[in-house]
Amino acid sequence: MSLSFDVLRNRDFRLLLITRIFGIMALQAQAVIVGWQIYSLTGDLLMLGLVGLVEAVPAIACALFAGHVVDISRPHFVFRMCIGTIALNTLFLLLFAGGIIPIPFGKLIHWIFAGIFISGLARSFIMPSSFSLLPQIIPREKIAAASAWMTSGFQVAAITGPAVAGLIYGGYGVQIAWLLPVILMSIAFVMISAISNHHRQFRRSEKSAPAVQSIKEGWKFILTNNVLLSIMALDMFAVLFGGATAMLPAIADKVLHVGSEGLGMLRAAPAIGSICTALFLAVRPLKTIKATVLLYAIAGFGFSMIGFGMSTVFAVSIFFLVLSGAFDSVSMVVRSTLMQLLVPDNMRGRVSAVNSMFIISSNEIGAFESGVAAKLFGLVPSIIFGGIGTLVVVSVTSCSKKLRKTVVSTDRDG
Repeated sequence: MSLSFDVLRNRDFRLLLITRIFGIMALQAQAVIVGWQIYSLTGDLLMLGLVGLVEAVPAIACALFAGHVVDISRPHFVFRMCIGTIALNTLFLLLFAGGIIPIPFGKLIHWIFAGIFISGLARSFIMPSSFSLLPQIIPREKIAAASAWMTSGFQVAAITGPAVAGLIYGGYGVQIAWLLPVILMSIAFVMISAISNHHRQFRRSEKSAPAVQSIKEGWKFILTNNVLLSIMALDMFAVLFGGATAMLPAIADKVLHVGSEGLGMLRAAPAIGSICTALFLAVRPLKTIKATVLLYAIAGFGFSMIGFGMSTVFAVSIFFLVLSGAFDSVSMVVRSTLMQLLVPDNMRGRVSAVNSMFIISSNEIGAFESGVAAKLFGLVPSIIFGGIGTLVVVSVTSCSKKLRKTVVSTDRDG
């Protein structure tokens, strides 16, 4: 058990963890503010889905190049630049979307979407750079514990960011609400800038290939590794169909009638279950990582989404979202640990970049899919059918015998 706490004695890991917490808090708060503001201005479900699409397009388009850049550069430098860019972008949104600089109603939506686009562009570099930085700070035998603590940090942020943003928006208005992500992302920038010089200056010594060749090598590695490919595809399609986050403003308004304050609680609910599970896995880290656990966890997530879609009671909806977060936490820890242990150092940026494409596709394009499905089939049926779609994806993926037999040790020589 001491091993799981040893990782917290590492100063640079603590700084990286704090950076993640404040950065995710800022992004989650921004998501609540944008969602409620767009819905308040337009009342259109499709516009909620379009928010995800606008962020996904630049993130996916630049992901492969981002992975190449990380593999030939200093991961810390790239990560810090991304955090700084998003901090400036949130300031831009405070000025325009927050109403400090008056914008005509017809143009305000365009300015908000411009900010979302810039955020998506910066996000394409965040995942490969942070993924490559972590193993430079943490040794192999502590990766499972570190992944669980990082997941815990993510969920702490996912609880507090949306809840605080919803309360501030409801109580003090949009301008004060937009000030929150500006402050949080600025703190994240200070934290990542304080990491030790050794990790800040780390750069791989091997000669880099041209960008196109480097990207091809990354894709070839993934396509010939059936386990990695299955893990990425499973997560992408499961969340693509089963995620309901983008529709929460409409659920809060039309089904549960709880307003922006209730929306913040709904956004935070999955993180309550997730952080409890992640903290347990951080204190008692897995010694061996089994891919079958991933299948069970994602199936549980699908069942939770079906229950959430059928609920018309706020407390019951919160319960199913908490349950979905618990299953998602297991999935995140197992998936991130498997990837850290299966990917060689010289491929981390490119592999993580491809993985980010899968994740962004599932989250942001999934948000657009949710908007389209809600528009075509209705709000509640779209969520229920999405949960069923997740179960179908798990059933198909479980046919892979190699994936079911995958077991990886977290020992140094594993």
